[in-house]
Amino acid sequence: MDILTLLPFIVLIGAMFLMTRSAKKKQAAAAQMRSDMQPGTGVRTIGGMYATVKEVHDDTVLLEVAPGVHAIYAKNSIGAVLDDAEYNRIVHGDDQELDADGTVVPDDASSLTGESDDTEVAKIDLVKDDAETEDADVKDAKREGKTDGDADSK
Repeated sequence: MDILTLLPFIVLIGAMFLMTRSAKKKQAAAAQMRSDMQPGTGVRTIGGMYATVKEVHDDTVLLEVAPGVHAIYAKNSIGAVLDDAEYNRIVHGDDQELDADGTVVPDDASSLTGESDDTEVAKIDLVKDDAETEDADVKDAKREGKTDGDADSK
């Protein structure tokens, strides 16, 4: 057989080997992360729910999803173990970086435009007056091939 015919198969087998190797590394890292869970740490489930670990068992984890509300989850359902700062930032809205510099973010875009609430905004009148309406009727009639007398009968 020719080596050129075997080359695509060799490349394909090599690519499959590399993909399975990286997938195994990811699985091992996830298993290590789940085994390092301890009571009191914040976690995110694969469904996107944030909770606090209360108890860790062989295959299950007892999570506190709200104050006084506990649920049992499979260990495999834990997507990420979060550090305390990230968990508090996401769940409680505690962002120490923003609080440190005292920056206040307005709830609207008025500060971005430079206009204050006291300035009057120019308003656009979208209502046609009678003269404009008559001019439009005449133009429509001419376009349709009607005479001036026909346009008035509208």
